[in-house]
Formats: sequence, C-alpha cells, structure tokens
Amino acid sequence: MIIQQIRFLLVFLFSFYFCSGQDMPKNEKRIYTTKSLENLDTPIIDGVLTDTSWDIVEWQTDFIENLPDENTSPTEQTKFKILYDSKFLYVAFKCYDKEPDKIVKRLSRRDGFDGDFVEVNIDSYHDKRTGFSFTISASGVKSDEFIADNGNNWDASWNPIWYVKTNVDSEGWTAEMKIPLSQLKFSASENQVWGFQATRRYFRKQERSIWQRIPADAPGWVSEFGELRGLIHLKPQKQLEIQPYFLTQVDTYQQEVGNPFREGQDHSLKAGLDAKIGITNDLTLDLTINPDFGQVEADPAVIALDGFQVFLQEKRPFFIENKNIFDYNFANNEDNLFYSRRIGRSPQGIISTQKGEFVKRPQNSTILGAAKFSGKTKNGWSLGILESVTGNEYVKIDNGLERKNVLVEPLTNYFVGRVQKDFNDRNSFLGAIVTATNRNTDEPQFTLLRAAAYSGGFDFKHNWKDRKYFVAGNIVGSHVFGSKESITNTQKEITHLFQRVDANYVSVDNDRTSLTGTGGKIEAGKVSDGHWRYNASVTWRSPELELNDIGFLRQADEIKQTLYVSYQALKPFGAFRSGMVRFEPFTTYDFGGFHNRTYYDLLGKAEFKNYWWANIGFSYKPRTFNNAYLQGGPKFRFSEEFVSYNVFGTDTRKKLRFQAGVFFAQGKNNSFSYKELDPSVTYQPTNSLSITLNPNFNVNQSKTQYVTQSAFENGTRYITSHLDQQTASASLRLSYNINPNFTIQYYGQPFASTGKYSEFNYVTNPRASYYGNRTVSYTNNQISYDSNTNVYSVDENQNGVVDYSFLNPDFSFVQFRSNLVLRWEYIPGSEIYFVWSQGTNGSGNPIDDLFVNLDTQILGKQPQNTFILKATYRFLL
Repeated sequence: MIIQQIRFLLVFLFSFYFCSGQDMPKNEKRIYTTKSLENLDTPIIDGVLTDTSWDIVEWQTDFIENLPDENTSPTEQTKFKILYDSKFLYVAFKCYDKEPDKIVKRLSRRDGFDGDFVEVNIDSYHDKRTGFSFTISASGVKSDEFIADNGNNWDASWNPIWYVKTNVDSEGWTAEMKIPLSQLKFSASENQVWGFQATRRYFRKQERSIWQRIPADAPGWVSEFGELRGLIHLKPQKQLEIQPYFLTQVDTYQQEVGNPFREGQDHSLKAGLDAKIGITNDLTLDLTINPDFGQVEADPAVIALDGFQVFLQEKRPFFIENKNIFDYNFANNEDNLFYSRRIGRSPQGIISTQKGEFVKRPQNSTILGAAKFSGKTKNGWSLGILESVTGNEYVKIDNGLERKNVLVEPLTNYFVGRVQKDFNDRNSFLGAIVTATNRNTDEPQFTLLRAAAYSGGFDFKHNWKDRKYFVAGNIVGSHVFGSKESITNTQKEITHLFQRVDANYVSVDNDRTSLTGTGGKIEAGKVSDGHWRYNASVTWRSPELELNDIGFLRQADEIKQTLYVSYQALKPFGAFRSGMVRFEPFTTYDFGGFHNRTYYDLLGKAEFKNYWWANIGFSYKPRTFNNAYLQGGPKFRFSEEFVSYNVFGTDTRKKLRFQAGVFFAQGKNNSFSYKELDPSVTYQPTNSLSITLNPNFNVNQSKTQYVTQSAFENGTRYITSHLDQQTASASLRLSYNINPNFTIQYYGQPFASTGKYSEFNYVTNPRASYYGNRTVSYTNNQISYDSNTNVYSVDENQNGVVDYSFLNPDFSFVQFRSNLVLRWEYIPGSEIYFVWSQGTNGSGNPIDDLFVNLDTQILGKQPQNTFILKATYRFLL
C-alpha cells in the first residue's frame, strides 16, 4: 500500500512537469467607473432590477474563468452595475443561466458559502493587502469577511450591517446589494480609487469566474484587483453602533444531598453592552461591558499525555473580530505574542479544603470589560490597541456552619498594542507590538503566579519584482517578573525545564525574580510567477522566552531551519482539475548546540475531474531527541519514524458526500505506533437541512511511555511503561434553516479515552539507538500493586523496604457535550438566541471496553443542562 502511494506521488509530480500549461502572461487592470445617484431615487432592494436609477450606468461583463481552467470563457456570463450616494454603495448582479430551474439555492447560517453565489471584494484602503468581502447566495444567505495578508487570511467573524435581496427569473438569477459606507473604511480624498473584484460561483460545475483576471500563479489576491473609480465627494462615515443584550439562564443538574451548591437548579439574570464608535472613518473603538459568550460552541475534548498545554481556537466574537490586526505569529501557526484565550482563563489560585467542606469553583474568570481601538489610515498605518480587565474571582467554601469566599484569581489587566506601516507602493511594511499583563499577587495563594509579564517585537516584509519574491522577519522579546517562587516555578515549567540534568547551558536559580528571553524568524523565498514556489527560514526561541501570560508558547529553547519547495499546476491536466506537490525538510537544535531533530515531509494534493479530491503525504524522521519528554530529566531519544497521512473526499457539491482520513505512524522496532481513522459523512436531503456525522477512532501505543519520576538513592528514577491507549469520539452536527435569518443548529459529541499501562521500566540510557537499551524493566520481585490503594510500590534493591511508589496511571475519561442554538436575526444586526447546552463528565473503569464506559458514564448519568435566552438589539446611529 505504501509503495503504491509513493508511486502515485511520483506519477503525479511527473504529470505536473510534462502536462501543465506554460507560464501565463501578465494581465492588465480593468477599470469600472460608477456614478452618483445625486437627486435620483435610490433603488429598491428587492432583487428585481427594474429601478430606473440603474439606467445611469452601463453593465460591466466579460467575466473570465478563474477555477478550474484559468483564463478561459466561463460556462455562463455575469454582469454587474454599481451606484452610490452619500450613505450607501449599491451593487446589482445579473447571473445568466440557461437552466434556471437547476440553480442551487442551499440555505445555511450566515457565512455558509453554499450553492450558487456572487461576491464583491472592495479594497477601499487601496493598500493592495486588505479588503472587505460581501457575498450573497442565490437563496439569500449573506456572507461577509475581512480580507487580510493579500488574501491569505479571510476573517468571517466580521459581521457588518448591509442589505440584499435575490430573485430567480427566466434568464437566471439577480441580486441587489445595499452596503452602508459606514461599514467600509476609506480616506477623505476628493476623488476615490478603490480596488475592486467581483466573483461568481457556478455551483453545478464547481466553477469560479471573476471580473478582473487573476492568474493562477499570481502573488496574491487583493494586490491583483481591478479598480473602482468615479467615487467623487464621498465623505467618510463615522460608525456608531450600540448593542445591549439581556440574558436569562437556568442550570439543572443532579442534586447532591447535603451540598448547598448542588441543589439541582440555579437561576441567573444578566445584562451587558457592546458598542462600536467610529473615532474617525479609519479608526474604530470597540467596547464590551460584562460580555457573555453563552451561545459559543464548547471546546472539543482532548487528552494530552505529554504535559504540554493545548492550543484552542478562539470562538468568542469580541476577540475574533479584527484579530488579524493583533496577530503576531512569530514562529509557527501557534506561537503568538497575543493568545486571547488567556483573557477569561480558568482561575489559577491554589486552595486547600478540609473534610466535610463543599466547594463551588468558577469555570472562568469574569471579564469586567474590554476595549479595542483598531483600524487602518489612508497613509497606510494599521493600528490596534486592546485593553481588558478580569475581576477578582472567588471560590465559595461551605462547611455547614459558615460560608466563606476564597480568592482564586486576582484582578488582572491585559494590554496589547500593535502598529504596522505600509510603504514602497504597498510592497513593504514595518510593524511593532507590545503586550503587558499585570496582576495583584499579594495573596499567599498566588505565590506561583507571575506579578507582571511584558513582551514586544518588530516585524517586516518586503516584496519585489511584482511581489514575486519576498523577505520577511520578526524578532520578539519577553520579560516576566514576580516572587522568587514564581520565577523558580517558571524555570521548571515544561516550556523551559532549566532543571534538565544534561543541559549545562541552563540551570535553575532559586533567587531570580525575573526572566528575559528572545525569539524570532527570518524567511525569504519566491511566491508567484510559474509553477515553482520555495522559501527558507530560520526560527529561534531562547530558553528564557516566556509568553504564556497573554501569548502562547508551547516550548522554548529551539533553533529551527526549514526549506519549503512546491510545484503547482496552473491548468487542468490528465485526470486532474488541480494539484500541488510540496517537499519540506527541517532540522532543529537547542541552545546547547545539540542536533535534536531531522524531518522530511512530502505532500501531494489533487482535485480530480470528477470533483473528488485527495491529499497524500509522507514524513520520515530519522533523528528525534526530545528535551521535554522526561519532564526535567535527560534528553530522550525516539526511534526513527515513518508517517503516512492520507485524506480523500467525494464531490463536495453532492447531497450525500463523504471524506475520510487515515493516519499511521510507526517507530523502528515497533517501539511506538499511532493509528487513526477519521471519516465524515454529510447528508443534505433538502436545501434547508444538513446533517454531518464525524466519528473518530485512534490507537496510541508505546513501549516507553513516560509515567512519573521519583527520588532513588542519590538520583532520580524516570519511570516509563508500555501504554495501550484507545480513544473514540463522534461529533454530530445538524443545521436547519427556516429562512436565511432563522437557523437551528445542533452539535453533540460523546468522547471516551482509555489508557492501560503495563510492563513498567525505568530509564538508564536515554540516548541509546535501540529502544530496548534505553530502559530496564522491573522484575516481579521489584514491583507490586495494591488494588486497595491503587498504588504501585517499588523495592528496587530488593532489601524488603519500599524505595518509592506511584499511583496507578491507568485512566478512563468519558465526556459528552452538546449545544442546540436557535438564532433569529429579526432585523439586520439584532438577534435572539435560545441555547440548550448539555454535558457530563465521568471516570470509567480502564479495564472495561470504551463503549461500556460510554454507556455507564453518559447514558447512565443525569447530565447538567443549561438553558439560555438571550436578546440583542443593535442601534445604528
């Protein structure tokens, strides 16, 4: 099977070379000149293009195919008109279709992008990097996004107020848009010139046609737009929106007799406010007071055996919107100076309780308020300032006689400041960022928390030769300080591990009260013009770098060198509509100069002419040493590893569609392995209803899984074992649309993971080439297990005295989470939500089968239910 997959990739690569079209010539910019309505009646937004006001401008047509066969005539033509007045931009589309009864009018929630649609992209800054996107489907579903990084980042969390209607007639379908100028950002110039693009999706043939041709080998999206002209005497509009909300919540759960905090039901009322204030047309102040995110979908369950923190996607609307301005990814897709999930995190204080005491612990810190000042000026300045405060958070403790509140999270202030400046005809930029976290850590339970954390950085990017080549880079620095205990704890965290016994370049200093580190990345390469893309980069994170108070850093102490080479088709060829092959090797070193990793990755992506698609990849890891595996112990070697990952799917347009991923990793001598099956099936019996089922099953096995460590004689024993872990889950998503503004969505996921440990051993030679020489197994005379205490005891020297002991690490975790959300946008920008959330957690018996534990810990338990009714009203002033 593996040989066949490798053969497929080689054939695929050679097919590219011999069958792909030649590099295409550059295209000229198109220009559309609009006109002002002045004293004319404004069009009625009804999807029927009969208003006489449309007659003052000409139709623009001659769309060209963009996908799959770039620079050819589309199956059906499209045309549009644009008008404006002092408050609005009006856009009309006529989409011809010889078979209007076959137009696909699938419904979805906002930003669904399903079925036939037309799309308008507006670069009103005319910076050739950012833009605003407005999409309307034939069914009337709106989608809107903020475009950043020249089309590499599309932020669907941006939800402006705008108006649209569609209509199907004998010639095809039509659409009318009315976009408030207050939702766009532009300069005060007398005669405006905006970047502009119009796109149509012809769903039946999975075809995209566009007004301004963008070659398949273009360096980006926004930089290639045509131009919208004729915008004269436009006055920038200052945005002012106020959106209060009111919420009532009921929680039901299984009553615990005698526990005053678990009486079976809780009630609460809540109110808050969101606001957008246009300081200028370019810069907006966003405010939130006492925000609520009860309608946000819960995070999926995950178990991390390696001890590292898990990166979770942000889902809260206030922090998602305009997040591109605040992002500062400096090394990879996760390492970032600003990780908004830190704001409102779970309380971190340590408390102790006595027998007979009942505890009510808050799940998250309360966000008292937050403000964002962000935008981009006509001179190319991108500005972002975020300020947020979380309040004192208390645990309630009740012993039956008295109740007390114990502080578990102190008042904390978070600050982020970001700036970028475009220059060199928008082909280059320079930027900077600063962050600050300040806590009140006077209470003894916060001894291990850092009192303050600061970080900053500079970044740049320069493009030349029509953006064909680029060089980019950044540098970051961090400074944290606090008590001796907090900085000692920082040095020992898994991110740093200064206590490593074989690292002579770092050591724990118990007297330190601060820590300062650096990191960064330098990258250069080719991103357009022809089939080939390539770049090379060097990334570093010093051992002292610490960002996890307001940023995200998985691990410090690394220098990484990466090469990236890819080859992409510019035209359909053979059996393929499109395709790409990528080769990416990298090596890593620590700051002690030790060569930790060598990694080779080969990936092929293809879409076939029958609209099926496949991604096939292989990784080979001949050298892997891990500084953190023994969590403060010596560097540990892993056997060379081969990885295969294969994902394929059927035609995404079909009512019944399927995709599946198969992942396999194997260590030499079968020292470890990982197998995962990840299928997904979607059924859409009607335009209004969509059902997706995504089961997942994986098996993780290791003969040297880290368990714990214990002092022994004059050293430390690092204990490992054989591990057999099985994990199963199944997420179900159901979406039903009564109309484009009234949706019902359900998400549910049972999750179960069981880990069984056996054949315990301890590390003696962690860098040995053969895994069997890295450890020594305990004999039956050395280790014993007490089922009453669930403890393993070790008499290593067999003198009749227990030398050390540890808890049985076997586990069985079971969880069920679900969300049912009814959302009605009763007028543009104002919504009513009804939310029903349900969840339960349990600890099953590791000996039992996964599905037995699912039965006993989910079906056999009363879940906790949360019912929320939330109403918002957006005042547009």
